[in-house]
Amino acid sequence: MLKEITVSGVRPTGRQHLGNYFGAVVNFVKMQELFDGYFFIADYHSLTTHPKSADLKANVKQIAIEYLACGLDPNKCTIYVQSDLPQIPELYLIFNMFAYLGELEREATFKEKVREQPDNVNAGLLTYPVLMAVDIIIHKAHKVPVGKDQQQHLEMTRDFVARFNNLYETQYFPEPQAFNFSGNLVSIPSLDGEGKMSKSKGEQTCIYLSDEPEVLRKKIMRAITDTGPTAPNSAKPQAVKNLFDLLSLVSTSDTVKTFDDNYNNCTIRYGDLKKQLAEDMVVYLAPIREKIKELSGNDKLLAEILGDGGSKARTSAAQTIKDVREIIGIKSF
Repeated sequence: MLKEITVSGVRPTGRQHLGNYFGAVVNFVKMQELFDGYFFIADYHSLTTHPKSADLKANVKQIAIEYLACGLDPNKCTIYVQSDLPQIPELYLIFNMFAYLGELEREATFKEKVREQPDNVNAGLLTYPVLMAVDIIIHKAHKVPVGKDQQQHLEMTRDFVARFNNLYETQYFPEPQAFNFSGNLVSIPSLDGEGKMSKSKGEQTCIYLSDEPEVLRKKIMRAITDTGPTAPNSAKPQAVKNLFDLLSLVSTSDTVKTFDDNYNNCTIRYGDLKKQLAEDMVVYLAPIREKIKELSGNDKLLAEILGDGGSKARTSAAQTIKDVREIIGIKSF
């Protein structure tokens, strides 16, 4: 019996943090056991911010290292670089015909980027959801592991697929479904007490997979809190809730319960909470951090893995392009 296909990727914008890991990569690792997985490094997507070529090359390598360090196995899934598939730009061009200006302009990430980089509102930002859709459908994916911030993009992918299938009276592309093993899509909070963890908010607000223990401890000890509860069983302010959310990811349930009880009876000491969180985080990330160090000096292995993955991904993508050309009436004579 053929396995269902899953596809997802990460933009090479530097080191990955906990948001990337729990929002996506931890699911990649689990899904490679159950599905036919294609996991890529989204270097085309990173061009919307115009990175320097040296930075882009280094970041692609870093993501490949971190994929492997987190547990992706090239014997169980396909790991490749997005730009190694020439079929992606062709399908991207075709599917731009199924995206409407109004829906692209209303997309939440586009509006956010317009605010963040008003001097660089390029067409790639506007059509980012189309390229993301193509990444998914180039392998005819059934399941897509996404975080909360990507839900709208996935819904747009489903819309584009439905338009294509309806127009050409086919069921060629499946409409991909969001997937997360926890049942709920994950969003990892920032250490500044506001919103999700994001590189754009600064180094000190993120916990990176490769952070050394002392760096990690300092970041967590500086995390935003408040002056403490003044009445039993008070609601936690967002900044404090964020710390509890992080604690629940890396600590035992007994540890979480102890600090939750302390908060509810107004005896909590935030310094103790942060110290416990920091030590548990150090232990949790230690195997990943050590594997990153081990792989960083093995360029030959990385090249072999990405080369083999690119070859397999191109075979899949080439079949899709061949079929799409036939469906829409574009033929070679």
